[in-house]
Amino acid sequence: MTATGDIRNVVILGHGGSGKTSITEAILHTTGAINRLGSVDDKTTVSDYYDEEKEHQHSILTSIVHTQHGGKLINVIDTPGYPDFIGPAIVAIPAAETAILVIGAASGIETNTRKFYHLTGEANKPRVIVINKMDAENVEFPELLATIQETFGSQCRCANLPAADKNSVIDCIENSTGSSPVMDVAEAHTQLIESVIEADDALMERYLGGEEIKPEQVAAVFVKALKAGTLIPIVFTDARREIGIKELLDLIVKYAPSPVDADPVKLVDGEKVTELKADPSGPLAGLVFRIAFDPRSNMKYSSIRVFSGTLKSDTNLMRNDEKKGVRPGHILRPQGDEIQEIDIGAAGDIVTLAKVEELRIGDLIHDGRVSGKFQMPALPEPMFALALEPASRGDEQKIGGALDRLREEDPCFHTTRDTQTKELVAQGLGDLHLRVMIEKMQNRFKLSVNTKEPKIPYKETITTKAEGHYRHKKQTGGAGQFGEVYLNVEPAERGSEPPLQFSWDIYGGTIPGQYEPAVHKGVNDVMQSGPIAGFPMQDVKVSVTDGKYHPVDSKEVAFRTAGKGAFIDAVKKAKPALLEPIVNIEITIPAENVGDIAGDLSSKRGRVIGQDMLPGNFIVIKAQVPLAEVSQYTSQLKSVTGGRGSYSMTLSHYEPVPPNVQQQIVAQYGKKKEEEEE
Repeated sequence: MTATGDIRNVVILGHGGSGKTSITEAILHTTGAINRLGSVDDKTTVSDYYDEEKEHQHSILTSIVHTQHGGKLINVIDTPGYPDFIGPAIVAIPAAETAILVIGAASGIETNTRKFYHLTGEANKPRVIVINKMDAENVEFPELLATIQETFGSQCRCANLPAADKNSVIDCIENSTGSSPVMDVAEAHTQLIESVIEADDALMERYLGGEEIKPEQVAAVFVKALKAGTLIPIVFTDARREIGIKELLDLIVKYAPSPVDADPVKLVDGEKVTELKADPSGPLAGLVFRIAFDPRSNMKYSSIRVFSGTLKSDTNLMRNDEKKGVRPGHILRPQGDEIQEIDIGAAGDIVTLAKVEELRIGDLIHDGRVSGKFQMPALPEPMFALALEPASRGDEQKIGGALDRLREEDPCFHTTRDTQTKELVAQGLGDLHLRVMIEKMQNRFKLSVNTKEPKIPYKETITTKAEGHYRHKKQTGGAGQFGEVYLNVEPAERGSEPPLQFSWDIYGGTIPGQYEPAVHKGVNDVMQSGPIAGFPMQDVKVSVTDGKYHPVDSKEVAFRTAGKGAFIDAVKKAKPALLEPIVNIEITIPAENVGDIAGDLSSKRGRVIGQDMLPGNFIVIKAQVPLAEVSQYTSQLKSVTGGRGSYSMTLSHYEPVPPNVQQQIVAQYGKKKEEEEE
């Protein structure tokens, strides 16, 4: 068992292609955890072991590895970097004390790097910036450093620098001489010292008084500076040549906080807030931050960061506020897809359990002595959607089970059965996200689906008052059917609940009250499938005012038909209209793309309602636009911004569709057939 103070947990974050998996591989090889350096191109890395990851040559789920360096146990969480797979990376942030943000030297700061920087800041995580691929050609290092400091702040200081030949790095913590293509080592050393001692008032006074600050004094407050955010060290690596990797490991071991050094984690239970210290003898409390299924056996693995207490194989393990406990069984430590059994999972460590089907990402696991929830980072809303249909008959139930598994792994993958359109709709963060999920269904479960764009959930309404009348009369030799209904309709307030406001305003018994439910059902039949294009109706008031009945031939079925016919008659006179969903959209783009995006939104019938400037010459455009115009917006935004743009959207409200667009929609979906009249 490793002492809690000798554990270092790091999560490696950054945009896709920056080299996170290569850094993880180099860490394992440099420390002797593996005897051969794998590569993403050769599909031989420890982290990327799923078929889909090898095929696409990038991470899709988080992977956990561990190694020893300088007498410390280092748990490394390697995360996906492409925007479509950001969900598993985000939920891994709370599991580590330190976030390592990787930037490719040639590509610079990219979309997801910005997101991860802000998410780790909100989570109060100490951060280290790694500039990888430092041997890339034509890199203007001083310009890159200036961009990082402009975007993330002047607290970003070089802890080492690449040597002139880029075959080694120069330590700026202990060295104050040397030259580098980035900047002068002496200047970097001074800037670093100043940022470190900002975290210690006494040391700052001595420095301002002209006293020389020794390396051991710097080391003593380095962790404090990282935690306070007065320092974000920048280090350089070339993972494929393993340059700068040992120096990165040394920095993690010497200066990154251990679970003991980190601020206590908080559990929130209503008004009650419990602080959890990393104490193996304390109450058991851990966070489930990763779910994965073995690609061959489909066995479920749940990875847990233990914040307090000790997890043993015979612990009565409880989940959230459930009273019934389970036995965790074997305690495992993962190394990519390989696992080794360990005796216990103590406070500060990361462990994995097999076959505990109840666990979900975000769950609190405990022994009954704590309660509440962990505060998890905000996840982007999945808005890219595809409708799924089984390619083979009889696969519906199997597909449902497969989708359940995929949803457990990725918190940004959702599926729903749309009650309006009757379609099985999968929602993700982009086209690539959903295509990979479909690949997983095929590879793991041997299930194929056909896909198409989901139907937009339009609705129908009326825009003016009108009267309606219908007489239903049917004679078949014996007892007939008779029912006659007069009613009025008028628009209700937009978005009112319930969608239909029905009143029975019959006086004098022209229709007996016993037929009110039947007339109501007839009106509801039309509300469920409107007369314009078959979409549900909303915002309608109906008043049944008159009618006739026959003491022998009147039946419920007759008045249901009459109510339906009278309502259709009234709706057609009440200037019916289609309503379309309008979404609030926030688009983050480089400043140079503002004109293109604003013009494009205008062409999509959108309204720009504001914009905010972000560091690094980025802008957030806020707009409202019809969902139909942006339902497949991901690929278009990538094209316009060169992959540097991102967006999120939420449903705002419904609005009437312009007449010319309504004609197109009606032509597309077909008009609702009317009831045949006699």
